[in-house]
Amino acid sequence: MSTQTAAPAATPTRHLDLAVGGMTCAACAARVERSLGKLDGVRATVNYATERASVHYPADLDPAKLVATVERAGYTATLRGESSPEKRDARVRDLRRRLIVAAVLAVPLGNLSITLALVPSLRFPSWELVCLLLATPVVFWSAAPFHRAALRNLRHASSSMDTLVSLGVLASYLWSAVSVMTGSGGEAGYWLGFGATAPGADSVYLDVAAGVTTFLLAGRYFELRSRRGAADLLGALDGLAAKDVRILRADGEVLAGIGELVVGDRFVVRPGEKIAADGTVESGLSAVDVSAITGEPVPAEIGPGARVIGGSINLNGRLVVRAGAVGARSQLAQMSALAERAQERKASVQRMADRVCAVFVPVVSALAVLTLAGWLLAGEPGRAAFGAAVSVLIIACPCALGLATPTALMVGVGRGAQLGILVKGPDALEASRSVDTVVLDKTGTVTRGRMSLAETRSFGSLSAAEVLRLAAAVEDSSEHPIAAAIVAGYAEELPDAAEFQALPGLGARGVVDGQSVLVGRPRFLTEEGIPVGSEVAAAVVDAEDTGATVVLVSCAGAMAGMLVVRDEVKPSARAAVAQLHRLGLRTVLLTGDNEATAQAVAAEVGIPEVLAGVLPSEKAEAVSALQRKGHRVAMVGDGVNDAPALATADLGLAIAEGTDLALRSADIILVRDDLAVLPDAIRLAQRTFRTIRSNLAWAFGYNVAALPLAALGLLNPLIAGAAMSLSSVLVVSNSLRLRNFSPGS
Repeated sequence: MSTQTAAPAATPTRHLDLAVGGMTCAACAARVERSLGKLDGVRATVNYATERASVHYPADLDPAKLVATVERAGYTATLRGESSPEKRDARVRDLRRRLIVAAVLAVPLGNLSITLALVPSLRFPSWELVCLLLATPVVFWSAAPFHRAALRNLRHASSSMDTLVSLGVLASYLWSAVSVMTGSGGEAGYWLGFGATAPGADSVYLDVAAGVTTFLLAGRYFELRSRRGAADLLGALDGLAAKDVRILRADGEVLAGIGELVVGDRFVVRPGEKIAADGTVESGLSAVDVSAITGEPVPAEIGPGARVIGGSINLNGRLVVRAGAVGARSQLAQMSALAERAQERKASVQRMADRVCAVFVPVVSALAVLTLAGWLLAGEPGRAAFGAAVSVLIIACPCALGLATPTALMVGVGRGAQLGILVKGPDALEASRSVDTVVLDKTGTVTRGRMSLAETRSFGSLSAAEVLRLAAAVEDSSEHPIAAAIVAGYAEELPDAAEFQALPGLGARGVVDGQSVLVGRPRFLTEEGIPVGSEVAAAVVDAEDTGATVVLVSCAGAMAGMLVVRDEVKPSARAAVAQLHRLGLRTVLLTGDNEATAQAVAAEVGIPEVLAGVLPSEKAEAVSALQRKGHRVAMVGDGVNDAPALATADLGLAIAEGTDLALRSADIILVRDDLAVLPDAIRLAQRTFRTIRSNLAWAFGYNVAALPLAALGLLNPLIAGAAMSLSSVLVVSNSLRLRNFSPGS
């Protein structure tokens, strides 16, 4: 008789999100990830852009141990939700204060140190001490974040750009401080190729220390501001969900927390309340506002058997709904998960510099030590040996490398703001370089997102103006968007409508000037016994084929006329699409509307491809499907339902009039209500990214070429400082060329 060994039961796991503070580059995120991964059974993904760690851990592990592990690695950690917006704002304010202090002190220091070091006749007593006093707060308080990060790296035997910044700043300051304290007597300074500097020129390095600190703090401050909004994405999604639900029990309605609702429960939704979960209507007629979820402007008319989406709002009738999907399985929760996964894969172009520095920093540090040792072993004076070593550090200090991204980003963003384009961060620029497909949401993006009266036709003895007058009088008592469009289409004073009655899903009735008036869908009039002739039926079909909504009007029991309401295409849409095509980009219209409506809009604006009938939760998948075919996709949208698709796309662009969630998910925000800005946004992003790439190539190439010269003593510290400053000036000048970007160029 054989025996079998039972397989060990799988250890149950849990999941939590940590807000991680103190990360300054992609290397920091990797370090936190490695630290958490060393714990048994723990899997962690750390996102530098959103400053979050997604952790899967054994159920028997105390979450406090995860927090302690992150803190031992030198960073801060709190459970997501405990990290309030106030705490994040405090970090931004602290960085801003350090930047202001650095800038205020660096400007006079630069003027004093350079001018007085090189022109002895302008010096005054103790001028070196004045320079030293101006530099000290910058080096030790403003630059403290760089020094702390360098110490943390040192404790973990690693390095980053912060390491080299800290070394360069401290070396420049300490060398100058020693020179000021010990003095250089009557000796001349350093040979510049055309003569020697005046004695005491050593203190010129103080402006190097202050300048590097100021420029890099500016870059760090801008980067932090550009990405802090991403952390609020899931919170904004959570805000759409209902918190309470009226569950139907045997003894009536019971108000309970949303967590008590389970699949199969019946719950009541009163007018004005959010629908608590995805489900099916069992009883009741109403109009449901789905704009917050689907982005569609026209409320959905629903009745028994209709599907409803959690988070949408019941406008009028009382509904009884049977829950079909709750919690994590609801459509809203799945949209949240899609957005979260998409955000986690975002990368920043600044990581290029971080990857370079991962190798560059230890190499430069070792080269500085070898330079010092080599000169001493060769019998050269200590002053000359230390000067060569400091030259290596100063010439290699990655000021230009650190400026490459933020300066181009600042100029590009500034120029974009003048044109109505807000670039939220370098991720957008990185993604823009290879976009080949632009997916445009229909409602609110290509169209205005609100209904308007397009046409009024008469089919009886009344004139078209009289048909509109009667219909507007009845609809003036309704809050339906179609009714609002009809009322807005009549400019004169309206008569009163008596005996008004709204019939959800059908239309409305009332008495105007003593005559019974019906306004509604063709089915409504047919059910009321109003004959709809072949001429009217044909006109209805023709209008609906163009994507319009048709409302029929009867007066005193006879057909009176027809109103055509449609979501108008934005005037700039066709020209914008044509310009995208001239840029060689493929365009696709994406919408939850029916095929006929979508094709009509696409034909009007010149978009050749249409994806119609796409559910909100399927929009991100539609974008992913294009990506799997090898396309680099830019998504343009404005609604909550667009948020996962915006985050999934390689480049997300949101209309500024859209929902807050869509704006948080997007990489670029289009402020102007003019789609012509769309191709400009893509071209500006591409040009800015190319500028960043050229800046990085110059900065790194310059350092590689200059390092051997510094090590051989061919560049004294003064020339090294000047060369480093020149490198920075060239990078900034290259970035400033973006100010010449013009629309349509």
